[in-house]
Amino acid sequence: MLQSTNTSRDHLLVFINGQRHEVAGLNAFLTLSDYLRLRLGQVGTKIVCSEGDCGACSVLVGRVEDVVDESGGGDKSRGGKLIYRAIDSCIQFMYQLDRAHVVSIEGLKRNGLLSPVQDAMVKCHGSQCGFCTPGFVMTMAGLLEGDGVDRGEALTPDQLRDGLTGNLCRCTGYVQIIDAGCAVDPGKTARLSELYPDGPIADVFNSHSQDGVVVTADDGRTVAIPANLDAAVAFKAAHPGCTVVAGATDIGVQRNKGKIDPREVLCLANVGEMMGVSYAGSNLTVGACANWSRVERSIKDIVPQFHDVLTVFGSPQIRNAGTIGGNIANASPIADSVPFLLVMGAQLEIVGPNGTRRIDINDFYTGYKQFDLSADELIARVHIPLPTEAQTLRLYKVSRRRDLDISTFTAAVLVELDNAGETIRNARIAYGGVAAVVLRLPKTEAFLTGKPFEESVLREAGQLARTEVTPITDVRGSADFRLQLAENILAKFYFDCAQKTPV
Repeated sequence: MLQSTNTSRDHLLVFINGQRHEVAGLNAFLTLSDYLRLRLGQVGTKIVCSEGDCGACSVLVGRVEDVVDESGGGDKSRGGKLIYRAIDSCIQFMYQLDRAHVVSIEGLKRNGLLSPVQDAMVKCHGSQCGFCTPGFVMTMAGLLEGDGVDRGEALTPDQLRDGLTGNLCRCTGYVQIIDAGCAVDPGKTARLSELYPDGPIADVFNSHSQDGVVVTADDGRTVAIPANLDAAVAFKAAHPGCTVVAGATDIGVQRNKGKIDPREVLCLANVGEMMGVSYAGSNLTVGACANWSRVERSIKDIVPQFHDVLTVFGSPQIRNAGTIGGNIANASPIADSVPFLLVMGAQLEIVGPNGTRRIDINDFYTGYKQFDLSADELIARVHIPLPTEAQTLRLYKVSRRRDLDISTFTAAVLVELDNAGETIRNARIAYGGVAAVVLRLPKTEAFLTGKPFEESVLREAGQLARTEVTPITDVRGSADFRLQLAENILAKFYFDCAQKTPV
């Protein structure tokens, strides 16, 4: 029998630049950027787009994280160590930050002196108007916190270009900013654990790790932050109309633009059971609240095609917040992860007051923004079969720019050849951006089955694929453009797999 949330706190427990804050009432529903600026007067964090696109509001958030054990054993706790990640504070709500340590631009200085990153930005002329500068500084500081950073070597230009894709500057240009990042000596840069020792903060967080939290504001809005999956399911069953928040990378934008203002919120930020990533044998299991950065780190050598798509999924700040469950439940027809999940036949583990059930994701979507999930249920985990040696997988994302852009068209193509490598034994194809939902193409798949793996066959399949999609014209591309992509992508798949260059 599921138990209701065991409420032991009516406030959030947050550290900001080393100082403890107990946040209650309406303040719990503010965005982090508003809390920093309006409540604490820390206005170094800037607001420009309020959509998580420009990165001017970037801050670092430290949590006691679990680490993926890539040998297949699951997650291992890091205990008393805080791991810091850059996020966009304009689309992060305060209630998502219970048991987190926030470091803003004001928190980087030591003994009144600029941090090495700030100093390098000054010396390398990396700032003109200065509005974007705090975001760049915080993101670079986050890069220096990374597990893969060699403390004896400077960041490379490629590391900086990749790490700063979520930060925009329109007056300085990136050359001086990249120069500043390269000029920082990691060996002489204090880590945040030196500025703010992990132990005391982590001890406080760990002592409250089993707390259930419910905060109610004067205007009646309520947020529940359960400590475990059972409590989350119990709250959802009791409040079926509540808004479920994990990363808030979409809900945060909608709230900032005045489209929604949830009155009842179920925040899953503290449900550790929903954050793990593990694999064993031929299957990958991903918690619905695992953020994209965690997934990206875990699958680099397991499913490199999916990893490559994730590297152009939003920005590092978005991937540090957004979750796989949110991408699935948002039910966008251009969701970047869904084509891959469809062709792999991923199983969604769904929990509710009546127990647990599994459903093939191919049966999950029933229409635009509609899916097989009851009002009292949650997606808990995603079980993904991994490609076999006999299968060839290719994933494609077409957008108007490479980085930080919404897809115009997405595709996943999975083909299995016979032992001789000449005949198609099985084909699975999924397209996004061409209908109200991400689509499998059953007619095209059936046509390819049993056919020789040849250019002419793939081109004919592309012509058939056009008949299975119904794209629209919007700001990202015309219907005719998407139809042409639906045809051409199969020819591209052939050349990619045959390692030939098309004329």
